Amino acid sequence: MVPFAGYDMPVQYPEGVLAEHHHTRQAAGLFDVSHMGQAVIRGEARVAALEALLPGDLQILAEGRIRYSQLTNELGGIRDDLMITNAGDHLFLVVNAACKVADFAHLRSELKGCVLKELEDRALLALQGPQAADVLGRLSPPAAAMPFMSCLAQDIAGVPCLVSRSGYTGEDGYEISLPADRAEEFARRLLAEPEVRPIGLGARDSLRLEAGLCLYGSDIDETTTPVEAALVWSISKRRREQGGFPGAAIIQHQLREGPARLRVGIRSLDKAPARAHTQIVDGEGRVIGEVTSGGFGPSVGGPVAMGYVQSAFAVPGTSVSLMVRGTPREAVVADMPFVPHRYRKS
Repeated sequence: MVPFAGYDMPVQYPEGVLAEHHHTRQAAGLFDVSHMGQAVIRGEARVAALEALLPGDLQILAEGRIRYSQLTNELGGIRDDLMITNAGDHLFLVVNAACKVADFAHLRSELKGCVLKELEDRALLALQGPQAADVLGRLSPPAAAMPFMSCLAQDIAGVPCLVSRSGYTGEDGYEISLPADRAEEFARRLLAEPEVRPIGLGARDSLRLEAGLCLYGSDIDETTTPVEAALVWSISKRRREQGGFPGAAIIQHQLREGPARLRVGIRSLDKAPARAHTQIVDGEGRVIGEVTSGGFGPSVGGPVAMGYVQSAFAVPGTSVSLMVRGTPREAVVADMPFVPHRYRKS
């Protein structure tokens, strides 16, 4: 157990990080992510009010569907990234644990004509892996039929749940918001299924790194824009053209002219993994960027990393070097994800 964002969090369980990682890729892993912030926004102007704070398109978000977006600052930097669900008469938000106090204060200050309520009595469990649908489908058949990036309120094993189908592992999976006083009971019910094992922070990090997904505070923060972070896919054509969110002019300029740097994947040609803050250099030894996340990829069978490099070096296949413990190690800029996503798209 380690301290994380004011909580005690499990790094690993007795089987260890490597076994937990492979089990999630092969079967189903259960993560306790109750430290994440959960809130609802109510008010007739909720969609327009929240759109004014982020570049995501909420006007076209159908009821029961989820949108990934980022709260931006006046320089186009990312205050936090979050998931937004159209829950009919309200919006349901999930934000990062380390940012939730600042996020909710910011939202309360800026959302005009709306009321934000933090759901402090809710827990959040994530069931991830190729057998997650089989497991949850036994307890709730409607869950197995849910499409990717959708959300559905349903009773499961006698517990009122709000179930979303998304995830940070690259695998198919679910996030289950439920009353905190029923969380242990529900978790034990899932762990009683033969496919399910508990998974800690160590495997959570290696899984999301192989999936090429950003970790707030490491790969994205208030100094990185969605364009630099290769998150342009999360900004619709309408929002790119119309703007109307903090930092829009800077983001629109980067969309037109290209940013000075970009987040890229990096595959080391050496066995030594490059950790965060490792310098990335060109063939002449000039620093061209920095690793933001890195480590051993169990499914890849070798070291993988992501980081920011000058845009001229961002083309996949470009040769670079990683300064690991003062020694340049050969590497190459690579496409992400390192392991193909297996979300349920149909």
